[in-house]
Amino acid sequence: MNQRNKLKIINDPIYGFITIPNALIFDLIEHPYFQRLRRITQMGLSHLVYPGANHTRFHHALGCLHLMKKALDILKSKNVEISEQEEQAVLIAILLHDIGHGPFSHALEHSIVSGLSHEYLSLEFMNKLNAEFDGQLSLAIKMFRGDYSKKFLCQLVSSQLDVDRLDYLKRDSFYTGVAEGNINSERLINMLNVVDDELVVEEKGIYSIEKFLVARRLMYWQVYLHKTSLCAEQILIRLLLRANEICNTLKTSLKNSSLLYFIQHKIDIENFDETSLELFSKLDDYDIISSLKVWQHHDDFVLSKLSQMILNRDLLKIKLKNEPIDPSKVEKHREKTQNAFNISEAEASYFVFDGSVSNLAYQADKEHINIWYKNGKIKDVSSASDQLNLKALSKTVMKYYICYPKSYN
Repeated sequence: MNQRNKLKIINDPIYGFITIPNALIFDLIEHPYFQRLRRITQMGLSHLVYPGANHTRFHHALGCLHLMKKALDILKSKNVEISEQEEQAVLIAILLHDIGHGPFSHALEHSIVSGLSHEYLSLEFMNKLNAEFDGQLSLAIKMFRGDYSKKFLCQLVSSQLDVDRLDYLKRDSFYTGVAEGNINSERLINMLNVVDDELVVEEKGIYSIEKFLVARRLMYWQVYLHKTSLCAEQILIRLLLRANEICNTLKTSLKNSSLLYFIQHKIDIENFDETSLELFSKLDDYDIISSLKVWQHHDDFVLSKLSQMILNRDLLKIKLKNEPIDPSKVEKHREKTQNAFNISEAEASYFVFDGSVSNLAYQADKEHINIWYKNGKIKDVSSASDQLNLKALSKTVMKYYICYPKSYN
């Protein structure tokens, strides 16, 4: 009987050919849990602003796998000791790091399940897969959790200069067309080294790190926190909240049992079980969109109107400010919305609301990005850099927004 060739080559628009390194990783990619990522967009509703941003978590995970392999090869060439078992484990950890993302990625992270991050859900999926694959993921799970003895391997999976960020900045820049985010991930990887079990960047890589941090800040304001994307995500969050409020009337119109389960039940860390995990593994962007297409004709005005807004990209007006929104302005728009649509104050709050967003490019008080000099000295990048604005990137910038209907006709 012919055995299937599992050492496949995948053509990626960013890096060219990506090689699947071994049969276990191939089998993980083939698993339905991972294949679901083909139906989860990497950037939520950002395609409403940047039409090309329809790439998926599947693309991103494979890109991370590729960059991790490159990083390991570079470190081994610099005499950093990494065993075959460790290499396999860290490749699996980065491949599966986003497997717990729900529909539209971060947009609905705390809406479908309450208070459960995608990292928590990723770990749940990895534990389930570990049981299916007879414990072969145990070391990868340790690294994903940051519990492994070699700290630098954990840093490659999750830190301020991890493989995840090296891929998503470059990939999201490519698919949005926002050139400011286009970092040189290959150069950054070539400058990596390990000193005293800590990941460091060699001295000549400092300018690439500066570009990386500036690119991250610009991508957050220009793309990830773009006001139109932000508005669309808030509408979608409120839409599911409304669906939860009127869930009894949705039973006949909602055929998707997985989505109905999460709308009908408040699922949090206390009651998240194997049934919840299995039903969550069936959810993707298509479930949400197909539901919106049904709900746009629903008798409930709020559910219908919000669904139409997303489907037709006829969103609320949003204004960003540097100061908190005056509550009287929110109240004024809420009253106008009540009168115009002939709805209650509670219903009007679905169309008029305020909030805040923050941007922190570099957490200098957390885990450092360290620059390693030829004389053996190690400095945090914020003090090593001669760029005056790099220290400013370690300060949180807050912006405040208000959303309300574009017209009251």
